[in-house]
Amino acid sequence: MSNRWPLKGLGLMLVVASSACQSSNNDGAPKEARVNVSSSGANALQTFFAKAKGNLKFVEGGSFQMGDFGPVHSPEKLPYSSDADNKPLHKVTLDSFSMSAYKITYEDHDAYAQATGKPKVGMDEVTKKYRNPQIAASLTWQQARDYCQWLGQQLSLPMDLPTEAQWEYAARNRGQFWVVATDNGKMELGRNTRTFDERSVFAKQFGLTRLEPSLPLGHLPPNPLGLFDMMTEGQEWVLDWYAADYYAKSSEKNPQGPLTGTHKVLRSSKGAGGDNLIMGDGLSITRRFRLPDRSKDPDYRLQNPGFGTTSRCVVNRTEPVGR
Repeated sequence: MSNRWPLKGLGLMLVVASSACQSSNNDGAPKEARVNVSSSGANALQTFFAKAKGNLKFVEGGSFQMGDFGPVHSPEKLPYSSDADNKPLHKVTLDSFSMSAYKITYEDHDAYAQATGKPKVGMDEVTKKYRNPQIAASLTWQQARDYCQWLGQQLSLPMDLPTEAQWEYAARNRGQFWVVATDNGKMELGRNTRTFDERSVFAKQFGLTRLEPSLPLGHLPPNPLGLFDMMTEGQEWVLDWYAADYYAKSSEKNPQGPLTGTHKVLRSSKGAGGDNLIMGDGLSITRRFRLPDRSKDPDYRLQNPGFGTTSRCVVNRTEPVGR
């Protein structure tokens, strides 16, 4: 994965303003100033920012039919999904934007933690045993948004979490009728997805004993927009509040989701073999939802803490990001 970056031993000696490490809220940008580093850490940090900027992939805007497109696409003219919340099919028109090629990894978020003085995530007794720099970092919705907005501040770019519409449009290669978010809209085990056994072999190469929710990213073909792992390796938070009936009410132009809610939308899926993904969670149209802080979700507390939800960032600017 040549366009990732090493951060071990970054060793930033930070002089951070008093406001730089403090809180954010669900409606605004994190209250974190630009970081100031000593000369010994400045070059490494600039390399980090340059790589992050270089990994932004331009997605030309346009119109598409969002939701379960089975009735207009499948041979039987039947829905692809039994879920009710990805219906009705509805027209959406999006402005152009840029999206991170990768989900946020522990390596990425550790750089943010070092730069802002925040604690590292995934350091509880359960999670840290499986922690790997190249896998998707498990984050709450607010942690994911704070990271994206902070990175945008450093790059002087309007960066945030993607909207649900932006995510689906990108996963479906600008809104094509692609059932799965691979490099060609099809699932080809052993080439653009892995079986359970193939995942086990791959995990062992990195000394990992756990296969979910993520294996190291960027090792399967990206989609035609240059986006990796849109189908699996960790559910992705999007900006939108969740409502089961939202598709019947959605605005056409740049929809942002409901104004309020209790749960946030998740897209993509946790790490799983391709032979299971086609059953639902791996579909490009599948919606899931969780409380923004999954540690407070009663269903989630039945699982191992700290696993399963991450994100990637978008730049809401209609021109490509200059390199």
